[in-house]
Amino acid sequence: MFTSAERDLVRDHVLNLAKSDSRVTAGALTGSRAAGVEDQWSDIDLAFGIADDFNPKDVLDDWTEVFGRELGAIHYWDLPFGASIYRVFLLPSGMEVDVAVTPQGEFGARGPRFRTLFGTTRHIEPTPQPSARYLMGLGWHHVLHARSSIERGKPWRAEYWISAIRDNTLALACVRLGEETAFGRGVDRLPRTVTEPLVDTLVRSLDASELRRALAVATACLISETEAWNAALSAQLKPILQEFGAL
Repeated sequence: MFTSAERDLVRDHVLNLAKSDSRVTAGALTGSRAAGVEDQWSDIDLAFGIADDFNPKDVLDDWTEVFGRELGAIHYWDLPFGASIYRVFLLPSGMEVDVAVTPQGEFGARGPRFRTLFGTTRHIEPTPQPSARYLMGLGWHHVLHARSSIERGKPWRAEYWISAIRDNTLALACVRLGEETAFGRGVDRLPRTVTEPLVDTLVRSLDASELRRALAVATACLISETEAWNAALSAQLKPILQEFGAL
């Protein structure tokens, strides 16, 4: 397990690598450090603008060789998002280092977890929260598929969908109460009146009777959250949800 001091050294190493690269036009802290909530378990999150004459992936590929040689990186994977690429590295200490590169013309904050360190950024429209309509749609979709998976004798697939119902119900509550939905960041700030009923949605075994029990609870929680959003729509959805989500 890495220490906070070791994490600071790695962060400085990456920043110095970026500042010495003429293709880099700007840099920023992102994640928990930028938000002022870093703790001993936090990752390193950094983002960089890349001059428009260069391919951001080429920059990452060059840096990846350095990460392997100088930091002993064990593995990495990429998460594309719009014009950006997030490359996620694992170091031998268990430290995760997330490095994002974006063409300079599109480099800027998309949310509050962004603090400019050097260079200039442009105003970027914040990434919107998922809509309630979208999350409600996923909710009823997952209920139907959980039920059909149980009836088809596919218990692992049923568990997958039941867990997804719970996740979407929590996301709906986060949107309603002004909390972040991404990666479950706002879930632990939700009131217990929302989260406690969802404890019983946890699947305790793959027996069909247990899957049906968990599905029924998950469906009831989804109906309750849908009612908090739109009572009229909930009244339309409720008979179908109860039919497919019942024990």
